[in-house]
Amino acid sequence: MSQDTPVPEQAPPVPEAPPAARPPRRRGRTTLLILAAAVLGVAAGAGTGYKIQYDRPETPLPPLAQPKLVQPKGAAPKAEPLTVAQDALVKFDGDLRKLLLKKPKGAKDWRVPPGVDGWMAPAEFAETYDDAKYGFGDLLSDGFRRAATAAWETGDTSVEIRLVQYRDLEFTAAESNVTRQIAYARGKNEADDEGRPIPGSVDGRAFVYSKPIREAGYVPYYKSAAVARRANIEMLIWVTSPRPIPESTIMSLAERQLERL
Repeated sequence: MSQDTPVPEQAPPVPEAPPAARPPRRRGRTTLLILAAAVLGVAAGAGTGYKIQYDRPETPLPPLAQPKLVQPKGAAPKAEPLTVAQDALVKFDGDLRKLLLKKPKGAKDWRVPPGVDGWMAPAEFAETYDDAKYGFGDLLSDGFRRAATAAWETGDTSVEIRLVQYRDLEFTAAESNVTRQIAYARGKNEADDEGRPIPGSVDGRAFVYSKPIREAGYVPYYKSAAVARRANIEMLIWVTSPRPIPESTIMSLAERQLERL
């Protein structure tokens, strides 16, 4: 063959057809029979176990560690009535003003004492809040019952004590108010620290303010405060003076007032 004779081109290979897709295998009776047999096997095993347990003789339980209780014979002895000192209900439902600390010898009453004859009405009590309208609604929602107060002056130092009683119909308002009073004292950043626990109280605290409080139109003064509770009665004490107040002063008042409750 001459070199000038062209060589015929080879045709490209034809791609093979893909294998036909295999249809999914269907579940037959064999699978269903196996499942049914497994269920029947579990049921049969449970029934056999119950039958074995049923046929066994009863086994008595071991004796209790606690000794046998002896039922007393006859009627219980008649309980003696509580004395007035032991019955807190009689004490707290009586004249609340009698539970206040007595004015010390040599002290004078405030020139304009709070309340009327030792009692503070809800409206007057609410006037001591930063917002009187809010304070009045707050007292009513807390179940305010009554408030007794005493106030005196010894030299240039003033003391005011309030005993606030709540009805405690839906919640323990005295406990709630003590918690709020403590949070308020800490939040104002007027006291030096977190307050000192009052001995003999559940959650009472006493606060001493080392920096004088300055208000327009008034001489700067120092303050200390105590808050605690007994049952449904909240105890509030304030001491003010133009001089720093020792911690022992407010703590002594708080402890003695709690003892009377």
